Amino acid sequence: MAREIEFYKVLFRPTVVVTTISRNGIANAAPFSFCTPLSFSPPLVGIASSPEHDTWKNIKENGEFVLNVVGENLGNFLWILEKDFPYEVNEIEKAGLTEEKSKRVKPPRIKEAFAWIECSLHNYIETGDHIFIIGKVILAEVKEGYYTKILNVEKAKPVCHLTGEHFAVIETVSRFKRAD
Repeated sequence: MAREIEFYKVLFRPTVVVTTISRNGIANAAPFSFCTPLSFSPPLVGIASSPEHDTWKNIKENGEFVLNVVGENLGNFLWILEKDFPYEVNEIEKAGLTEEKSKRVKPPRIKEAFAWIECSLHNYIETGDHIFIIGKVILAEVKEGYYTKILNVEKAKPVCHLTGEHFAVIETVSRFKRAD
């Protein structure tokens, strides 16, 4: 017999840490799992944020952000980054992670991530209890050794959020041939 549940608890979602900067140049970092690619051309990606979130405030003010794609190595840091610190407290420092200069946008990268997607604000939509932020991808980069023709998931061990403290770690790739 099927069981009714909250829909998002069966949709495992890639986890990223979004970095932004305040008007005063202070870095902010927060984990997000409502994240998805939207378009190849132009290259667009979307994240959903609470309207009160410092991430959204900074993106509105500065128009730029970085999606730091995280692996299992950062799993235990997500709860530090998620804490509700006062505005302009640098969560990257609080978590003991390393800020790294981005290549094309002002917000920093997190060095310990295995990939980075640098974005500029393309558009946003107020929907439900979230703001859906659409970013134009300016640059996407992966650490050496983590990508050939596809992501090396055995090495990267990307983290996907299920609910609360529950995550899935991707460690294998399966290939399913398309029908002719």
